[in-house]
Amino acid sequence: MGDKEFQEKVVLVTGASDGIGAEIAFHFAGLGANVIVNFNSNVEGAAKVVERIKEIGGDAEAIQADVSDKEQVDLMISTVLENHGQIDILVNNAGIYPSKEFLEMSVEEWDRVIDVNLRSVFLCSQAVGKQMVKKEINGSMINISSIEARSPAPKHAHYSTAKAGVEMFTKTLALELGRYGIRVNAIAPGLIWKEGLEQAWPEGVARWKKSAPLNRLGKALDIAQTCTFLASEKAEWITGEVITVDGGILASQTY
Repeated sequence: MGDKEFQEKVVLVTGASDGIGAEIAFHFAGLGANVIVNFNSNVEGAAKVVERIKEIGGDAEAIQADVSDKEQVDLMISTVLENHGQIDILVNNAGIYPSKEFLEMSVEEWDRVIDVNLRSVFLCSQAVGKQMVKKEINGSMINISSIEARSPAPKHAHYSTAKAGVEMFTKTLALELGRYGIRVNAIAPGLIWKEGLEQAWPEGVARWKKSAPLNRLGKALDIAQTCTFLASEKAEWITGEVITVDGGILASQTY
């Protein structure tokens, strides 16, 4: 594929066995990167992403790890360093999106969403950040947030809270890691199309399309392209930012 601006760069994408993460991994590979496809349980999905990347002549491998577990994160990072020597770009994409009424939410349900959506960002960023500093890599970290960090939805007290934490964590890391030449940014997607969404939530999709200035759902590619931009030299003076990619929904009139 054309431009190879990430040639010889090693990119780790968490939660990359399907959806947004898979598209981010594929897009980086198309630009020359060597991509690590992290997954937790979707072995088949991760294998398909690696196969898709190799079909375009890219380099990729899948590594299993529950990124909310410190031992598994440390083992994954060690494996990547043994195989590739370094990590230049980290994309913290892994997340879960359950719905539950707040008054019925168990502590276990709360903890699991916070662990997967927020704790994982801390664990992966710290492990990768340490090797970036040690190896003097002017790296890039990109955290996938959500417009729900600023525009909450019912039944998502745990999810919206975790994503709000991701955004402040992003800004704090940018403050602390800038002196090492490491940039940290976040992307806040709006509603992204996936197979079966219209059937599962027809009224929500219709409401979104009616309200969004650009009159469509987002595509995983919209997020992937923003991700590669933030990791590129074109964004070398951008850090501590949250880029909203939502078709203008947060700019819509609310009264």
